[in-house]
Amino acid sequence: MNLTGVGRRYGPRRPWVLRGISLEVPPGTLVRVEGGNGGGKSTLLRLVAGIDAPTEGRVGGRPPRTAYVPERFPVALPLTALSYLTHLGRVHGLGRAEAARRAAHWLERFGAAGHARTPMAELSKGTSQKVAVAQALLAGPQLLVLDEAWTGLDASARSELDLAVAERTAAGAAVVFVDHDPARLAGAPDAHYRVEGTSVVAVAPPTVAPPTVAPPTAAGHRVRIRAAAAPGTAVPPGLPARPGPDGAVVLTVDAARSDEVLRTLLGARPPWHVRTVEELP
Repeated sequence: MNLTGVGRRYGPRRPWVLRGISLEVPPGTLVRVEGGNGGGKSTLLRLVAGIDAPTEGRVGGRPPRTAYVPERFPVALPLTALSYLTHLGRVHGLGRAEAARRAAHWLERFGAAGHARTPMAELSKGTSQKVAVAQALLAGPQLLVLDEAWTGLDASARSELDLAVAERTAAGAAVVFVDHDPARLAGAPDAHYRVEGTSVVAVAPPTVAPPTVAPPTAAGHRVRIRAAAAPGTAVPPGLPARPGPDGAVVLTVDAARSDEVLRTLLGARPPWHVRTVEELP
């Protein structure tokens, strides 16, 4: 999709929030957006997702299956978590049984299966956010827009969302995200933009320092790494991986080589999600 000369203001007497924005979001790309609080990041994401229409300019090529996770998710709905997700699945064209299956699947992945029958209005903020992310992933979106979607999630759910993002880009979907943590998906984005004033400027990738050489370690000192990626993703060549539980792989390497292996996994396209790193005796 692309934005051409896009501007947005909320009323004819109001100042422009964004103006003259032109950028492309090709399929399969991961795009990070940053900027100061109240600077227009959420407005840009709402324009990308189609929640807001531009005041001027044009947004073209938006995929038909576009999903959006807002910074604040409305929870006062007269439905349980499972029935809400199943209903949205039906809206997306899924059959009732398939919609219910996918709803249960995503609740399980994000650790919210125990709240499937809980009314939305009674969910905690963290669990409500898990439902918000689940509804966006339910129908396999071709464009996924995440506005601070990790906020409020526990560590396990944040890691699961990292993995889901890798799965979507591996499947050819575009993902555009904002997150307050500068380390979120570090090294993975294909494009990086910053909102400055009413403009959006490209951010140059950071200069990567040469890897340091690890000091010699005692003979036999090893590290076990467990990592996962989207289904069907090949392990980078040269890594000693074996199948592990839950679709993960296990790599056991000399401690002196562990940093190199971790950089290779995190720098792969799509990136691998490192679940655990464990020193062995």
